[in-house]
Amino acid sequence: MKHITFYFDVISPYAYLAFEKLPEALMGLSYSVCYQPVLFGAVLGHHGQLGPAEITPKRAWTYRHVAWLAHSHGVELQLPASHPFNPLALLRLAVASSATGQPNRYVTELLFHHVWRGGADAADPLRLQALVRQLAPVRDPDSVEVKAELKTATGDAVSRGLFGVPAMEVDGRWFWGFDALPMLRDYLDGGTWFTGPQWEAAAALPVGVSRPRA
Repeated sequence: MKHITFYFDVISPYAYLAFEKLPEALMGLSYSVCYQPVLFGAVLGHHGQLGPAEITPKRAWTYRHVAWLAHSHGVELQLPASHPFNPLALLRLAVASSATGQPNRYVTELLFHHVWRGGADAADPLRLQALVRQLAPVRDPDSVEVKAELKTATGDAVSRGLFGVPAMEVDGRWFWGFDALPMLRDYLDGGTWFTGPQWEAAAALPVGVSRPRA
């Protein structure tokens, strides 16, 4: 049995889509999954990147794209009242919902649905309070311990190669994005491509030119 770590931030609609379709994509395979919340903004900051919603033309495209993807894949999705928003409260709630800092699938689903179903304000304090009551976390989401765990989990994942969400890690290999689910399936199914030279060769491609960072 293979073990998958699913890295997510509820702010990402692509993470929501990947979460919803993961069981279907891997149907019939033997695997286990743990769900690890990370702060997408901190990941972007580490790599010196802007998020899709921070680039004006890309922002409109992103929302159109995810709405179409949800429609075409039969996933219920309504954009929240505003986006991006500060996801820290939801991520800390995810961490606090488990003694290990990794929420189960039920908790993760409720957090994603809070954001991506219904079209409401994901950061509304009253909605957040209701969600806390519903989940009854085993730890205080506002505790120093929980805050530190989220920060550490994000930093550890980045140090091992995380650059975006959703990301699925298995056997030390990273599969990034909603559209990587078929590739993940092929790997778990013993696809012969992964035993050839292509995986390592891609990482060894020389850099032809690099732009200085502003």
